[in-house]
Amino acid sequence: MKNHLKGIAASDGIAIAKAYLLTEPDLSFEKRKVEDSEGEVARLLESFETAKSEVSAIREKAAVSLGEEEAQVFDAHLMVLSDPEMIESMNANIRDNGVNAESALSDVAGMFIGMFEAMEDNPYMQERAADIRDVTERVLSHLLGVKIPNPSTIPEEVIVVAKDLTPSDTAQLNRDYVKGFVTDIGGRTSHSAIMARSLEIPAIVGSKEITQIVKDGDIIILDGLDGDVFINPDEETLAAYKKKAEEFSAMQAEWHKLKNANTVTADGKHIELAANIGTPKDLEGVVANGAEAVGLYRTEFLYMDSSDFPTEDEQFDAYKAVLEGMEGKPVVVRTMDIGGDKELPYLELPKEMNPFLGYRAIRICLAEPEMFRTQLRALLRASVYGKLRIMFPMIATLNEVRAAKAMLEEEKANLLADGVEVADDIQVGIMIEIPAAAVLAHQFAKEVDFFSIGTNDLIQYTMAADRMNQQVSYLYQPYNPAILTLIKHVIDASHAEGKWTGMCGEMAGDQTAVPLLVGLGLDEFSMSASSVLKTRSLMKRLDSKEMEKLADKAINECTTVEEVIALVEEMKAKLVKADSGAKRPGMLACLVFLRASEFKAISEAESIISAGLFVWIYFASRA
Repeated sequence: MKNHLKGIAASDGIAIAKAYLLTEPDLSFEKRKVEDSEGEVARLLESFETAKSEVSAIREKAAVSLGEEEAQVFDAHLMVLSDPEMIESMNANIRDNGVNAESALSDVAGMFIGMFEAMEDNPYMQERAADIRDVTERVLSHLLGVKIPNPSTIPEEVIVVAKDLTPSDTAQLNRDYVKGFVTDIGGRTSHSAIMARSLEIPAIVGSKEITQIVKDGDIIILDGLDGDVFINPDEETLAAYKKKAEEFSAMQAEWHKLKNANTVTADGKHIELAANIGTPKDLEGVVANGAEAVGLYRTEFLYMDSSDFPTEDEQFDAYKAVLEGMEGKPVVVRTMDIGGDKELPYLELPKEMNPFLGYRAIRICLAEPEMFRTQLRALLRASVYGKLRIMFPMIATLNEVRAAKAMLEEEKANLLADGVEVADDIQVGIMIEIPAAAVLAHQFAKEVDFFSIGTNDLIQYTMAADRMNQQVSYLYQPYNPAILTLIKHVIDASHAEGKWTGMCGEMAGDQTAVPLLVGLGLDEFSMSASSVLKTRSLMKRLDSKEMEKLADKAINECTTVEEVIALVEEMKAKLVKADSGAKRPGMLACLVFLRASEFKAISEAESIISAGLFVWIYFASRA
């Protein structure tokens, strides 16, 4: 039997436990004719209401355990369960064709699922197919009286194994017993991966065949650092990974000691290390991980968690809470970024072939000035409670920046005229996520106080590759010399005007990218709160002057992603070698540098070499 699989490392950590196979329930049924159509309609509606109550309860639990941002996915499920068009189509199917409720549900849901799955150029709508499928199975289970597996009832320490984990499944994982999970499908940006990082449990996705190989009760080693899964390992492998798990725990303890430390490189250069948030509730993680700022406050979740446009006072309260909670540390607030994969039920957006390149973010704000001015007024009023920085997203032209700034200045003047106090030191910046803005960064830098590079979009727009499309996901290349060149141009342009540049995309917390970004001169790194301390630890090991040489070589001498990764790995090996000559080598830091890239699967031979080198350094450090 195959006992070693490779997948995508989606959430850090190492777990060793029994496999718990989360299998699909048997929801098969027979299509049949019924005489009491109204009775079937009533049975269907009752099942919808029961499912709605369950999802609402799951959402509340997710908001507490995962945070409001991650819980937002269940709003889509509740919308499906309340969709009058879909429900009425099912009722009509029962009445017109005299079929049972199960059949009507399956037929209509299948039609909608097929319609959404066919929208290959629209990832957002394709995701709605998954939402409908998840909701349909829940309703069907109530019609059939079949119990859906509930991961929250797992009574012992396990590693959950599944083809995929729905948002409902993941939200119900009990951290006391679920030590990690492995799935057949998925990527680092899938719902399950994001939730795993929020829960801080190790996870591997995209293993392709784990459910075909594993049986309930098998012992599994899950290495969420490098993406390795071992099934029923031998004693030698088991001992090695128990040791690795202990060392990772020790490393996390070492990271925690840096909670109140400044973020400085080995040669004393200070870099601002910030965290991304979606709601004021997320501040707990920011503070617990010692972030020096909020580098991205995604205000669209205020809109998505409301049945109507949030009022000025509601927004003011939310912004004030974050500014006060950061106790004078900077807070970058991104103005509303609706559109693309984020829709509002109360804002009718046009149907577009490609909403990610369509009517969204600043484009909506400038077209809906009253909505935009309400947000600007709330921000300006809150500015006196902390260190506010306002950022406009999805900027493509200078005219957009000027129009947004003009509205901001007008609202500031109006508030001051009304006797409302407004801070006089608010910085105004833009997200650099459109290649046109990156290319003209030297012009934009004259108009704003700072840039924040949104690499998630900048990379896919530059490479013309949807990162959620598995057929072209290989082109989502953060280390591509072209991407690094664009980033360098943006940073240099801001510095030439005496301004600063941050980064709030996933690349900012990528441990392979960090040395390159330090070398490129990035001033602020903003990432998930759970990545702050390990990044601070890494930066302490880097000499900024040496990283400048590294970045310059990556841009001017490397031609492929693989060459850039090899260059960084070579630098890490030199640092490890330097450690081995020190009086007490930095054992835990060495482990950080021996970690494989999150975007590159290392070979088994490389793993063995790295493990051997680590063991040698570890024992040398104890000598």
